[in-house]
Amino acid sequence: MACGMKQLVVVIALAWVLSLQEHSSSVHGKPQVPCFFIFGDSLADNGNNNVLDTLAKVNYQPYGIDFPSGIATGRFSNGRTTVDVLSELLGFDNYIPPFAFVNGSDILKGVNYACGAAGIRKETGKQLGARISMGRQLKNHKIIISRIVDILGKKRLAQNHLNKCLYSVGMGSNDYINNYFVPQHYHTSKKFTTEQYAEVLINQYSWEILKLYKYGARKVALVGLGLIGCTPSAISSFGTNGSACVDTLNIAAQLFNQRLVSLVEKLNSNLTDAKFIYINSFEMGSGDPAAAGTSI
Repeated sequence: MACGMKQLVVVIALAWVLSLQEHSSSVHGKPQVPCFFIFGDSLADNGNNNVLDTLAKVNYQPYGIDFPSGIATGRFSNGRTTVDVLSELLGFDNYIPPFAFVNGSDILKGVNYACGAAGIRKETGKQLGARISMGRQLKNHKIIISRIVDILGKKRLAQNHLNKCLYSVGMGSNDYINNYFVPQHYHTSKKFTTEQYAEVLINQYSWEILKLYKYGARKVALVGLGLIGCTPSAISSFGTNGSACVDTLNIAAQLFNQRLVSLVEKLNSNLTDAKFIYINSFEMGSGDPAAAGTSI
């Protein structure tokens, strides 16, 4: 499926969470939510990597050639990212700014913390250089929350504001392609089976999502892993043994996704004042838009 179709389906699925919320109805001329916070990796990074000492850097052409300004902004794309498209559909006048460059009252509309090569595990992506793990992104979010409190004047007002925001969280791909399946740099594949590793990742992820909830998140879209075995890099590095993609990587991604679905179900059961949805990126990439449903 073309990249544009993938983005559209993801956007529709993410936007769907808004219709499940009592306070999500849009007002003409205003965004459907007051703020949008983004956690993730290179699929959502829009410039945080620019200030890091890393090989995972994309602030040069041909990156950005199809972006509105035609400039390489630090997006791992020739144009807009999925979260860029979503911010447009949500009604924001501008794209959500990266943490590295945001300032002033702009933070009230949201911040993008995503970083290329980042993962759930702290060490993931270390062979590429500096990166901002999920744990570090949460620490950056806490910094932003303190600034929001300063702007609004009271913690209660800040909490009410944060409760109304939309949160997109997409992590885990690099924990495989820049950790588990790179044994020359990491020992995780020697220490864990793929099933055990998926459990380890989800256990840590669960704790991190609960922390995000503690910080005020009540509308959260958790993006599953896509077809990580079908990327040009994966095919070139591992070979396909006659298959269209690297089956070992895709099977590992499915093991993670199965546990992520269970986590979403558990979160919705235990945290009844919030709504979590699972975005089935794997099926979205399979070529059948009808199969790209979301699971609550």
